Amino acid sequence: MRRLPDFEAWAVFAKVAELGSFARAADALGLSKPTVSKAITRLEARLGSSLLNRTSRRLSLTESGLASVGRAARILSEAEAAEDEALAQSTAPRGRIRVGAPLSFGIAYLGAALPEFLATYPEITLDLALSDRHVDVVAEGFDLAIRVASLEDSTLLARQLCTVRILLVGAPGYFERHGRPTHPEELRHHTAMAYSGGSVHRAWRFSHVGFGEVVVEPKVQVWTDNADMLMPSLIAGRGLALQPEFLVWREIQEGSLEVAMPDWTAPALGLHLVMPPSGLRPLRVQVLVDHLAKSLARPPWVGGVG
Repeated sequence: MRRLPDFEAWAVFAKVAELGSFARAADALGLSKPTVSKAITRLEARLGSSLLNRTSRRLSLTESGLASVGRAARILSEAEAAEDEALAQSTAPRGRIRVGAPLSFGIAYLGAALPEFLATYPEITLDLALSDRHVDVVAEGFDLAIRVASLEDSTLLARQLCTVRILLVGAPGYFERHGRPTHPEELRHHTAMAYSGGSVHRAWRFSHVGFGEVVVEPKVQVWTDNADMLMPSLIAGRGLALQPEFLVWREIQEGSLEVAMPDWTAPALGLHLVMPPSGLRPLRVQVLVDHLAKSLARPPWVGGVG
């Protein structure tokens, strides 16, 4: 009969891979460093292959480690979720939640949603990683990620909170000097600034109820992987850009930016909460998911721009 898997060692490996250190994993798990080291050695002996490359300065995953870390992380997550579920009736949610979010959105909207949550759940610790890079939720040990994107098919669990329109905007001064485009083909004669973090960088796609779809490559003067960087140049009238509504709705209401070609629409994105493919989530993660769904499902920009 096949032996039971060494669940403890797999959970220890997941925590070492997540934190990149035997010492930090030991602290997080409440174990001694020798105990953590022995668990990894025991697991590697059982598998007949190394999971970690060890040097005096850093740890890195071997090919076998990279292949196994996702499942190991799920083992740890499932065990934590089972304990949290069992304790839910008598214990307040507690522990660390690792959250990834886009930089601009996180600063503008995620931060505003946190004070009430932190007051309600004082025993929860949040570890927030803000970056426009799409993190690997499973391999990098994230409990939750916020994505403003058109999601591809994936084994990850996703919950869409709302739609994010993408608007072609420019300053009134720009339109006074260069004219206001009425058709996407005219954008070839305008100066553009573009976000380089999406899946399609150079082609701008628009659709019209009566005229169908048009794809155009404008002349781009500025590329950036953070859309906030474009705002001063946009307001100064240096060009046009496709921007998510959550970044520009205030400027549009105030009149410092205007929507160009309102009858032509760029593909919208979704605001999603993305989680590892686990049937169980720790209670601390579930309460954060519920809080963010309530806080972000009807954000201030929705309905704010015609």
